[in-house]
This record gives sequence, C-alpha cells and structure tokens, in this order.
Amino acid sequence: MDNNTVKRLNVSSAPHVRSELTTRSIMGDVCIALIPASLFGIYNFGYRALLIILTSIVACVLTEYIYQKCMKLPVTTSDMSAVLTGLLLALNLPVTVPLWMPVIGGVFAIIIVKQLFGGLGRNFMNPALAARCFLLISFAGPMTNFAVEKVENLALSGYWRYGMVAVDGVSGATPLAMLKSGENVNLLKMFLGVTGGTIGETSVIAILGGALYLLARKVISIRIPLTYIATFSVIVLIYGMAEGKGFDINYLAAHLCGGGLMLGAFFMATDYVTSPITPNGKIVFGILLGILTAVFRLYGGSAEGVSYAIICGNMLVPLIEKFTMPVPFGRGRVHNG
Repeated sequence: MDNNTVKRLNVSSAPHVRSELTTRSIMGDVCIALIPASLFGIYNFGYRALLIILTSIVACVLTEYIYQKCMKLPVTTSDMSAVLTGLLLALNLPVTVPLWMPVIGGVFAIIIVKQLFGGLGRNFMNPALAARCFLLISFAGPMTNFAVEKVENLALSGYWRYGMVAVDGVSGATPLAMLKSGENVNLLKMFLGVTGGTIGETSVIAILGGALYLLARKVISIRIPLTYIATFSVIVLIYGMAEGKGFDINYLAAHLCGGGLMLGAFFMATDYVTSPITPNGKIVFGILLGILTAVFRLYGGSAEGVSYAIICGNMLVPLIEKFTMPVPFGRGRVHNG
C-alpha cells in the first residue's frame, strides 16, 4: 500500500478532548460582558466612576506583577484574571469612596486571597468579593455611603443623570434600604439603573445584556444563576405572604432588581475557580446562595447580602463537590443477581 494512503493515528496522553478556550479568552469574555454595566455606571455616576474603575484595575495588575516578580514566579498578568478582579471590585464599590480604597482592596484581593493560596485556580473564594467584604468590615462608613455630593468640578464629581437631566445631589438611601424600611420604590428606575447603589449593580438591563453574551459564548452555565434567582424568589414570596403582603410580584421584582443580586448571580457566583464543577453541585450551590442571600437580606441588619452569601458558599464548594461527584460507570451500585 502506498505510504501516502496510509491513515496515521496520533497517540497521546489524556486529555483527548480539547478546547480552544483559554484562561485569557474566558477572562476576556467576562470583561467584555461587563462593558455595558461599566459604561452605564460611568453614565449614571459621572467620570469619577471611570477613575475608580481604572484605579482598581491598575492596582490589581501592578500588585500581581510586583508580587510575582519579587517571589520569582512566572508573571501571569497577561491572562486577564487580575484585570477582571479589578473591574469586578470597582463595580462593587460606591462612587463616593476615596481612590486609595480600591487600591487597598486590589492589594488584598491579589495577594491575600489569590497569590498566597497559590495563584489563579487555587484561591478558595472570589478575590473581588472577598476584597469588597474586607473593605465593608474595615471601612463601613465610606462603603455604605451612596450619596453623591455636590462639587463644582464635573469631571471629578459623581453627577447623576436621570434621562437627559443632570442632578448634582441625591439621597444616600438605596432602593433596597427603602424597601427594607417599608418605603415605596420605582421599579422602572431600578430596572434601568438610575438609582442608588454601587457603580456596576444598578442597571439590571445592562447586566442581563452582558449575561446573555456569556451564555451565548457558553462561558457560563445557566444552572447556578437560575437556581440562585429561583430559590431567592420563592423565599421572598413566602416571606412577603407571611408579612401580610400577599403574593406581591412588585415586592419580588424590587428585590430582584435591587442591590447586587443580578451582578452576583451571573458574574461572581459563576466564577470557575470558586464554584462547583459538577452539574448537580452547581444546582446545590445556587440553592444555597439563594437561601443565604434571602436570610441576610430579610433578617440581617443590612439591606444587602449577596457578597457574604457568595463567599460563604465558596467555602462550602469542596463539600458540595464531594457529595455531588458522579459515580463512575459500573461502580457504587449493587444490583441483585
């Protein structure tokens, strides 16, 4: 037989199923998906939001570069993971925080949460959310100040824009805080995002647009966000009925549109490193996050609870994976005969 017609077989070690996805491409896709929320945050809060975003990203990238150089480790800043951490951290901050705060948060996220545990793939909780919780505990006042002060310099201010009208000062109460105190909220403004909150959490429509991009690119699975939101919704409806509100869809919609629920469900709970890899584990994880978020929001002292719910869930991921690992074919099942 002619050697040119011989069919050659390549023999190699596992894995035999290969993918074109890389860490850089995945992180890049998530960054692209966060562009709508980032742009709306800048539009909503002014140029100072852009300054915080850039400061946070630069702080995370420089921290990772300097740490890895000092420790004589391979420099991995090109994989975009530090960029994503900085972006997520910034989107979880109020526009009123001083610029040194995202720097401290970025250093904490990269060194304490990520690098000291071995780098990307070995951290046990989401670095951006861990940094946000660290800042909340350490600097509770600035981290919960959502009022935009009137200043003369527009480029450095946090001006809000309701439609096409610039407003130079707003109340510090977020819709969730108003909801918790029994006040009425404007659902349309909450859905569009012209409300109080952190830079990236206010616009549900912008967040959902980015989430659709991730789902279309198959970067994330719908299991965690769907079970997370569904579980939270059921508990909120039950709580509303117990409080005499009846089957109040508006009350539920306000909770879904308020705070960081949508941002957390699609962009942080789905983090590859800190979420379960098993299909059933993703469902259990989503249910757990829904329960924790509802408990923190409805019964806790704060109106929010997404960040704490996700990092608590992150710590339980090894246990969830242990009990949801699929049984290998032919093992673990005993049949008569």
